[in-house]
Amino acid sequence: ESVKLLQHSEKQGNRVRNRKDHGELPRTAFVGRRAQYNKFRYFLKKTSIRMELIGYIAVSGEELAQIPEGDAGEYLGSLEELEALIRQYNLDQIYILQKREEQLSAMQKYVDLCIDMGVTVRMVVDFYKRRRADSYVSCVGTYPVITYHTVTLNTGEQAVKRIMDVMGGLAGIVLFSPVMLAIKLDSPGPVIFRQTRVGKNGRTFQIYKFRSMYVDAEERKAELLSRNEIAGGVMFKLKEDPRITRVGKVIRKLSIDELPQFFNVVAGSMSLVGTRPPTLDEVEKYGRKQWRRISIKPGLTGMWQVNGRSLVTDFEKIVEMDVEYIDNWSLMEDIRILCKTVTVLLRHADAY
Repeated sequence: ESVKLLQHSEKQGNRVRNRKDHGELPRTAFVGRRAQYNKFRYFLKKTSIRMELIGYIAVSGEELAQIPEGDAGEYLGSLEELEALIRQYNLDQIYILQKREEQLSAMQKYVDLCIDMGVTVRMVVDFYKRRRADSYVSCVGTYPVITYHTVTLNTGEQAVKRIMDVMGGLAGIVLFSPVMLAIKLDSPGPVIFRQTRVGKNGRTFQIYKFRSMYVDAEERKAELLSRNEIAGGVMFKLKEDPRITRVGKVIRKLSIDELPQFFNVVAGSMSLVGTRPPTLDEVEKYGRKQWRRISIKPGLTGMWQVNGRSLVTDFEKIVEMDVEYIDNWSLMEDIRILCKTVTVLLRHADAY
């Protein structure tokens, strides 16, 4: 099993690059045998609950080996590989149908794993320990379901947040248009820089920024890694970065290089407020609890940007701030961060 996990980890980096966001339906896997879920799914279809079923996860490698050959294609792997499977398939939620009472304690570590990574767990059981996540009980037919989540499930507030994103994004697109000419005149190359970033639960998307660096910046990054100012080597930040153009220094100082991300906000791959969208190579270095910071949509601004930004060089501290935002999310908190962002921009504070 350890060998299989290692192989999943090595392959995950390549697979996550090709995983795109195809909509808002939660990507779901069921733990257990498909036959056990037939009746449950019958009741599930009678509800308003919608999901994208990715496949089934066997309780153990031994059980996986016993799956009939005709059904094996629907199984993603076994429960021992859960962390790797979440990363590989960008899963949003896991359903676990608990059939035997003696399995309760054995399942607890997998519930904890999902909570650590910000993945929703739905336990179809009579009782389970709550631990570090919020929980509630609902029913699907005759099955009681206990849901554990670390991200708010208030759909009303999330709808208002989306409306705020669209309105704010459209206003931002109008405001940043005049900056394009200055960038075009300063150095050869496109005005808009595109880069693949990682969004909610590992989905990839193209992020847009004003080009503040020379066109060969990505190729030159490797030679500068030894000068990285962010502790731990997961994120990269360098104050005197030689790849930055003259106009680039100005727009970074004014924190307006991020403005084209309003296109991302309107499109739905980002939000006005969230966590910083990481690069592919950063995510490949994430541990279990660091993965949790991408359990929500990334944001144009967030807790890190308004609480020190470049002065905070400890990646674990950045993760701590992101998790604090996720755990205490509210519309009023988003509005507070947006107001504080405007104050920071007016002071041109802590930006490089």
